[in-house]
Amino acid sequence: MSWNKPGGDDKDPWSGRDDQGGPPDLDEAIRSLQKKLIAFFGGNKDGDGNDTNNSGSGGISPNSLAIVGAVVVGLWGMSGFYIVDEGNHGVETRFGKYISTTQAGLNWHIPAPIEQVEIVNVKEQRFIEVGYRSNDRQNSDGSVPKEALMLTKDENIINVQLAVQYQVKDAKQFLFNVVNPTATLVQVTESAERGIIGSNKMDFVLTEGRSEIVTQIKHEIQSVVDLYQMGVQVTSVNLQDAQPPEQVQSAFEDAIKAREDKQRLINEAEVYANDVVPKARGAAARKIQEARGYKEQIIAQAEGEVSRFTQLLVEYKKSPSVTRQRIYLETMESVLSKANTVTVDVKNNNIMYLPLDKITHTELAQETETPEDITPTVSTRRVSVLPPIVRPSLQDVPEQRGSSERQGFAREERGRQ
Repeated sequence: MSWNKPGGDDKDPWSGRDDQGGPPDLDEAIRSLQKKLIAFFGGNKDGDGNDTNNSGSGGISPNSLAIVGAVVVGLWGMSGFYIVDEGNHGVETRFGKYISTTQAGLNWHIPAPIEQVEIVNVKEQRFIEVGYRSNDRQNSDGSVPKEALMLTKDENIINVQLAVQYQVKDAKQFLFNVVNPTATLVQVTESAERGIIGSNKMDFVLTEGRSEIVTQIKHEIQSVVDLYQMGVQVTSVNLQDAQPPEQVQSAFEDAIKAREDKQRLINEAEVYANDVVPKARGAAARKIQEARGYKEQIIAQAEGEVSRFTQLLVEYKKSPSVTRQRIYLETMESVLSKANTVTVDVKNNNIMYLPLDKITHTELAQETETPEDITPTVSTRRVSVLPPIVRPSLQDVPEQRGSSERQGFAREERGRQ
């Protein structure tokens, strides 16, 4: 039977309980806490809990207030200690105004809300991306056409993607001189990039001028951020990609291949020239040296002949007939020694056996070199019988000639005997 129906003895859930089983009285709990605090801070009470101080009921002594104030001030002051890690700088501000920059280690500042500290990492390598986003999942190549497409000097459009690495060199300037340093640096980079790309031709940017373009962009960015006093040091600029737009990519690749083939053929021609030209120069130098040697040889022979003729002329002037006869004999000896004719003196009808086949064979072997595998053919030489050479005798020399000529003939006669 429910408590509010007839016969329920008018018993509700909150009535008819003992006082000890009910919820605590809120006023009583507050009074108990107040008494404990008064006792803790030096309040004197009697046995009934009544305060015996002259300050009246619930009063706090001045000593207790001083202790509480000192504890609170101490805790507040200790909250001003902070630690700056290595590679970081701490920037202290008082009511938002810059005060000082602290280095790594334990430091102290007036606690908040009077002073505040912001820690800036000055060794961290930060980077920005211009023309692309490496974490862009919506676009396959991550390209940002609004930033990447730009015009060259020869009015061609190219797609340039640039990555810039930088670090903070002045924490105060980095925090206070520019509202958003990262966004400002992106705009400065894009401006410098467009200016330098626009002052160069497309082929130069895409081929041999990449390193020079990067150096110019880095110098331009650093000069602008120094002008703005951003407190930033640009460490490196990387040209991630530079190529024509996708619509003309295939045609440009064909042009690049043709240029590479041209350069390859030029290199091959230079290699061939470097191989042939030195050989030709060496052969030409050898010919020149041979010609010079032949020239010196001919000159020396001519000079020798002239000297011999001069000496012969002197002898001829002394004894013309003897010298003429000697020249004749020497000439005939030289001519007949090379002729294939056998001369036999038959003045006294002496019959001799001459092995002409062996003589001619020996002479032919000396004059002409015949290969070993070819058997030389012995030709029959013409044998002619010539009249004996008439040599003048000493008696034929006229008496009017000089004694020197007669002595010369006498020497020749003795030599023949």
